[in-house]
Amino acid sequence: MPRIIFRAALCLCLASPLLPAQGVRKDRAVFDTTKSEFYEKMSAASRAFEAKETVPRRTLKMDFSGVAAPASPSEFTQYWHNPPVSQGLSGMCWCFSATSYFESEVYRLTKRSLKLSELYTVYWEYVEKARRFVRERGNSEFGEGSESNAVPRIWKKYGIVPEEDYTGLRPGQKFHDHGPLFTEMRNYLQSVKSQNAWNEEEVAGTIRQILDHYLGAPPAAVLAGGESLTPQEYLKKVVRLNLDDYVEFMSLMEKPYYAMAEYPAGDNWWHNGDYYNVPLEEFMALIRKAVRSGHTLCIGGDTSEPGIDGHAGLAVIPSFDIPSNAIDENARQFRFSNGTTGDDHGIHVVGYAEKEGKDWYLIKDSGSGSRNNSHPGYYFYREDYVKLKMLTFTLHREVAEDILAKFRK
Repeated sequence: MPRIIFRAALCLCLASPLLPAQGVRKDRAVFDTTKSEFYEKMSAASRAFEAKETVPRRTLKMDFSGVAAPASPSEFTQYWHNPPVSQGLSGMCWCFSATSYFESEVYRLTKRSLKLSELYTVYWEYVEKARRFVRERGNSEFGEGSESNAVPRIWKKYGIVPEEDYTGLRPGQKFHDHGPLFTEMRNYLQSVKSQNAWNEEEVAGTIRQILDHYLGAPPAAVLAGGESLTPQEYLKKVVRLNLDDYVEFMSLMEKPYYAMAEYPAGDNWWHNGDYYNVPLEEFMALIRKAVRSGHTLCIGGDTSEPGIDGHAGLAVIPSFDIPSNAIDENARQFRFSNGTTGDDHGIHVVGYAEKEGKDWYLIKDSGSGSRNNSHPGYYFYREDYVKLKMLTFTLHREVAEDILAKFRK
């Protein structure tokens, strides 16, 4: 090869890396979820090896197979109520049951159907609990529970809004879960107590910030009928209930009968003493009278007995506890005094049926247990369970005027 041609060829070879590549494969980057299947397999095996064998917890329950109960809600005389909704993982039964009751009252009195926000009431109830916690220097109950008469108390001060305007659910959240919310509020209040930082406005403001994070800020106004209304205006112009028409009844021997008294339960955290205490037979007669005259009731009491079961969807008193004909005020008070009857749960009585000489009550229930049966969202309570285990109820005073007259005397 002539020397000049060789040198030209050599120059071209040396320069070729600097020339644009022709047809060279280009790698590209992607986002991926890093996985190590074998590592996960080892971890699972290790956890299984270290785990202690657990024995399923067994609970004493009644055998419901022989109970002559209504077969479905269709067997009950029912009064208008919104469909059952879930309170999720929370202690909001008091608000869900009472809100449902007042929705039924709006319909009973005006034939208008409204769906009101439970979480709006819960939001302001927590704020009020925090304020009292400060005023009482930490000696006031701060829990998830409350009583049904907290609902009209909150409405009178803060008003109410439709459910669609304030759900308390974050985007994509299907069920309420107040575990993290309550834990953060409780821990904060304990720090307030430990530091003697008793600034009520500052504490209330911080509690609101926590609530805003988990539930969202409640609306200052809502649109109804083309008009912008504050929550107080919505209560007055749309809900239109006279909240002073509603009264609370209880039946406990430890308090004088035909006198108003404080309901001695932890969820009555503000120590309300506006409960009308009546003998047990009057208590039951009022319930029977109410459901037979077109009324529903908000009722609360104990739901932790062998005779109540979510899969059966029933609540009765088994004979191995106490025969039904032996239930009286002594048996009732005995269980309340020794703690086997507690203030566990709030529910809404929306209908009744008679079967084999016994009254049965159709119970609308926001708790999870009621969704495990063939009539999800409902229980059937036999009258003996109500008589022994239900402690208080809310009722329109027009049903109870004859009883209330005894108090005025």
